[in-house]
Amino acid sequence: MPTPHINAPDGAFAPAVLMPGDPRRAERIANLLMPDAEKVSDVRGIGAYTGVYNGKPLSVMASGMGQPSLSIYATELFTHYGVKRIIRIGTCGGLSSKVTVGDVVIAIGAHSDSSVTNLIPGIGLSHTASWELLSAAVAAAEGETSVHVGPVVSRDKFYGNDPSEVQKLADLGTLGVEMETAALYMLAAQHDAQALTVLTVSDHLLDGSDDMSAEDRESRFQGALKLAVAAAHC
Repeated sequence: MPTPHINAPDGAFAPAVLMPGDPRRAERIANLLMPDAEKVSDVRGIGAYTGVYNGKPLSVMASGMGQPSLSIYATELFTHYGVKRIIRIGTCGGLSSKVTVGDVVIAIGAHSDSSVTNLIPGIGLSHTASWELLSAAVAAAEGETSVHVGPVVSRDKFYGNDPSEVQKLADLGTLGVEMETAALYMLAAQHDAQALTVLTVSDHLLDGSDDMSAEDRESRFQGALKLAVAAAHC
């Protein structure tokens, strides 16, 4: 049955969902992969699409920005629509000197400063990707020198973070910063489901590279999309 945030009927979603943050990127991905995809939900402008790609069902739905927003949609997909795996395809700010603007990051795990993911007081939970999805994406990236595998950090604030923390995170091997992955990995663990995040580096917080434009952020996702689809259909 429809939920407070998804008005799709039962069976409207495929077992695998690609989940960008931006509703426009979701529509663009759906049209690119599945020109005949059906729009199955559109509550608050968050479109969801289901079709067939390479002979297998696939859905695409936006998450909005931030861990609270993603948590709403991911929870409803896992608990009400029988979704088994969600692959976030988004953008991140680069932290490590190993990554540059335009590179792709496969997030093996996600640190977080969010109370959303703080389920057990006193325990710093390790929010990690699902191995099956991770290994499929890494295999699909074989030979690609612009693809990196490592941890990211999911933060609740876009502005106003302590600059000294940025360098500390980079020194600890954190590849990039974004706002959703830790919650996605936590929810997948809670609901016995699978999750993975694949990100395009849209700017760099430490090396002074030129940022992608808003249009680039919406459209420059082909490299990440290839890996996300490989994980969705592994």
